[in-house]
Amino acid sequence: MDERVRLLNSEPVRSTARYVLYWMRANRRASHNHALAFASQLANDRGLPLLCYESLDGNSNDRLCTFVLEGIPENARRLRALGAGYVFSLSDALARLAAEAACVVTDDFPTLAAPTGLTAACYGVDSSCIVPMSEIGGRQYAAYAIRPKIRKLLPRHLAPVSPVQLRRSFPDRHFEFQTEVAEADIPGLVASCDIDHSVPPSVSFHGGAAAAESRLEHFLVHNLHRYARHRNEPAAHATSEMSPYLHFGHISALEVALRVKEHARRHKLIADEFLEQLIVRRELAFNFAHYAARPDSLAELPEWARGTLARHAGDERPAVWSRDDFVQARTHDALWNATQTEMLRRGVIHGYYRMYWGKKIVEWSASCGEALATAIHIHDRFALDGRDPNTYANIMWCFGLHDRPWPERPVFGMVRTMTRAGLERKTDVEAYLREAGTA
Repeated sequence: MDERVRLLNSEPVRSTARYVLYWMRANRRASHNHALAFASQLANDRGLPLLCYESLDGNSNDRLCTFVLEGIPENARRLRALGAGYVFSLSDALARLAAEAACVVTDDFPTLAAPTGLTAACYGVDSSCIVPMSEIGGRQYAAYAIRPKIRKLLPRHLAPVSPVQLRRSFPDRHFEFQTEVAEADIPGLVASCDIDHSVPPSVSFHGGAAAAESRLEHFLVHNLHRYARHRNEPAAHATSEMSPYLHFGHISALEVALRVKEHARRHKLIADEFLEQLIVRRELAFNFAHYAARPDSLAELPEWARGTLARHAGDERPAVWSRDDFVQARTHDALWNATQTEMLRRGVIHGYYRMYWGKKIVEWSASCGEALATAIHIHDRFALDGRDPNTYANIMWCFGLHDRPWPERPVFGMVRTMTRAGLERKTDVEAYLREAGTA
């Protein structure tokens, strides 16, 4: 097995089977997918067809379920065009499908629990990172530590995944628990699920591989050339807005990086700042989630950050708001309320302003533990890129993860602070506030 693959259980490969099963959880796509390629090779080696399976897999409200379902029709078409079988089920069908499989392949994604109870061999494949997580060699505590390792390994891994060529097509078969998804059916399917119906779909993002590819094309043509200058300015709309699609695997970081490098080469652009965020910073987050015992715990902070926050735990806060106040955007700060409104309506917050959003939750909560729980609760419920290694790393950064000590301040101690005055010096806050009502 290569460096992307690990065996997740001790069960044997079933000798009598109908297919190899690929359970798509974090990489819900038909191209640039190492897990799909590995599953296809296993199927070919055993003279079996390949069956791909998707479910909602714990996505628990209308926003998240809608985004997943919007990707189903296109994914089904593309996978069936390769000769694979495809099943989507609103109910959990893993055990029933695995019972007829020689083995199961799934996505090795740090914030998803490994499957249990399967009676056939199960392999996890890292198809989320460009440089496999296993090759970094232990937990890295800052970008400067992981950057040289990634740069050394990147030339070997920044290459297209070989196209899938299945030797046996999956036979025409309909499973009784299978749910066919057409775009017009999605609202009704979501309404039929026993989930939280209080979080509506995003007003800005439509799920699926085609939508991801369209957004990437827009970024390449209109924004890559100005990304380095304007990426921290929300009013400039210069970012890629790919994070929801990367989280749900509707597009791969590998494909994005290859397209960006090729576009930059053809148009004589420098794309280093974007690739730093896409590869180094993103894979630092995956490294953290991969090696941390609990990526949602303050115990994972560096010792200096835990110590300084503990020493300032009793400091008077300039304001203290409840979780419900934060959720409903009812603080005293119009800018913070605007960032939360963006989260409520769109399911994302501009990256630079999300740092301010998180720092103020720390400053205005009764304790750091309460602040962490609030930030994670909001992301889990409303963010299209929540429950992701980047989510946990970005939230934990607000408490000092992957950062260094700064001059001591109340509440934060030596953890970096952010102020509205600082944002007003560096960005057009008024423009952001004007847009907040239509975000």
